Amino acid sequence: MKGVILAGGTGSRLYPLTKVTNKHLLPVYDKPMIYYPIQTLINAGIKEIMIVSGKGHAGHFLELLGSGSELGVRLTYEIQEEAGGIAQALGLAEDFADNSPVTMILGDNIFQDNIIDSVKSFTSGAKIFLKEVSDAHRFGVAEIDRNRIISIEEKPKIPKSSLAVTGLYIYDSRVFEIIRNLKPSGRGELEITDVNNAYVRMGEMEYSILEGFWSDAGTFESLFRASELVKNLNNKN
Repeated sequence: MKGVILAGGTGSRLYPLTKVTNKHLLPVYDKPMIYYPIQTLINAGIKEIMIVSGKGHAGHFLELLGSGSELGVRLTYEIQEEAGGIAQALGLAEDFADNSPVTMILGDNIFQDNIIDSVKSFTSGAKIFLKEVSDAHRFGVAEIDRNRIISIEEKPKIPKSSLAVTGLYIYDSRVFEIIRNLKPSGRGELEITDVNNAYVRMGEMEYSILEGFWSDAGTFESLFRASELVKNLNNKN
């Protein structure tokens, strides 16, 4: 199993903090944001990781993380030349994956749960991680019937459940063929929800519901909330 962290984007919702650096290098409590998805993958037993970033601040990741040896991992870097969506960014990791399954995590998502059991037991298909939220309309939302996902809807006005799709996914190597056959959405991007629904249609999408906290850190409010969550967790430990 290999890991992919998507750390591109302009970070426009965090401007002017992101005027001179990538949002994934901003601090979340006591560490740069990018350390948290790396640690999620390390905790899952994944040691080969690719970081996909935009071209604006790619050198900053290299300066901070280097080869990854200080963290006990082997890091590879890839550049997403222009905004093309999460699925397009994942597609850049095809050669890196080398026909292996991949665990992909969005670089601004912070998780308390350890997914090592899901990684170890994964064989084929896809798996997503859901979290019950009160504002499901802000996210991709999974509809479940008899313990099976039957649809995923992106930012629905009337959500069919309160289960948000978090930024953590496991895919087999077929994901890259699925991405190649995607058509851009109305906003001109290749959507990860379309990838997930392809696996749903094949009957090969599994899920777990997270118990611990989950937060993205892509807005001022969520960046502050994520820092508070991490601080409180550190104090408990």
